[in-house]
Amino acid sequence: MHFPNKLSTNERAVHLSRRAEAVANRLVRRADKVRARAGLGGRKAAYDDANYEFVGGPGETLRRRHYDKSLRLLWKAEAHAPWLGFEDCSKEERALLQMAEQSMKPAERDALDRITQDEFRAMLKSTYTERERQAIVNVLTAIGHGEAYAWLVSAELLGQVQSTGARTALTMQVLEEAKHFVVLRALMRSFDVPIPRQSAWEYLLLENVLKLDGLEKLFGMNVLVEGIALSFFGLLAGAPGLEILQMFHLDEARHAALPSNYLAEFPMSEWEKKNPVARTRRLKLVLPALLLMPQLEPDLNELGIDAYEFGGSVVAKISALAYRNGFYLPMPRWALLLALDAVFNGWCAATRDEHRWTSFTGFDSTKLEALRRVERRVFYGAA
Repeated sequence: MHFPNKLSTNERAVHLSRRAEAVANRLVRRADKVRARAGLGGRKAAYDDANYEFVGGPGETLRRRHYDKSLRLLWKAEAHAPWLGFEDCSKEERALLQMAEQSMKPAERDALDRITQDEFRAMLKSTYTERERQAIVNVLTAIGHGEAYAWLVSAELLGQVQSTGARTALTMQVLEEAKHFVVLRALMRSFDVPIPRQSAWEYLLLENVLKLDGLEKLFGMNVLVEGIALSFFGLLAGAPGLEILQMFHLDEARHAALPSNYLAEFPMSEWEKKNPVARTRRLKLVLPALLLMPQLEPDLNELGIDAYEFGGSVVAKISALAYRNGFYLPMPRWALLLALDAVFNGWCAATRDEHRWTSFTGFDSTKLEALRRVERRVFYGAA
């Protein structure tokens, strides 16, 4: 017997206490239901304490696809980019890294080349001109500030999705967005060039996404902003010194896939999909993103990247994801892409010598084939 010193209990007192609690429970919950029906608040937590779940049920599929998978794939900056100065590995992870390095052959150890922070900065300076480094930072900043907003929006969404599984998925996204923000900021600072403020177009896009309500936040953040981020990371992940962006790409792919998995279990109504006001609002969200292309054109040109091929590639991908999830726009997807090609070609005809009509939306700006395969699954549902 683990607890030999038993104490006596007054059963009558216990009975009275439990009766009082039962009455208070009924009164409190009924009062909150009345307040909720009257639009005066009511219970704030969407928590089903009778079933030990959040409202919406267990959501086990969502938990496995996002929470469990995110934990399996959780990467550490200390392991993947030790030159950035993070110390986020556990003692066990550091020991495994050291064992792996000790078991390597000399040639393999040289290839690993775990350079220091100062050596990393020197490598960047020897690899890129100052203008190229500034261009890379300017391009990365277009999504770097977005990571701060992704952190804020995913934290708000955590309180709005249904089911235990969906909340675990959003919990991991909050953690991953925090990691993305601080690691990407450290990476950009390593280039030793000024980090620009948000442009007006980024400001409009991200502020409008943050101000969205309910499931529209899934469109604004996980479809639009995460889709753009996925494309930016796919664009630059193969460049020297930017290999860690492949790890960002891995996370963003899960974030962009969340609406598909969530809405498969908790679908939107036809009105939510086709509401003319919502469809117009979604299009208005996309417009500032398009205005980023002329803003970034000088920097992308410096990196040998056509801004409008990149922009066409992004819109083709995020529009496919939007329509797959039921976030419809005011026009069919084919009409949107045709209109975008017309606008981009009109601008290029006015600003470029000897421009010829180009299907900008037919390009794929992601460089590495492994990342392209990931994006085909996320954006188009390809096997």
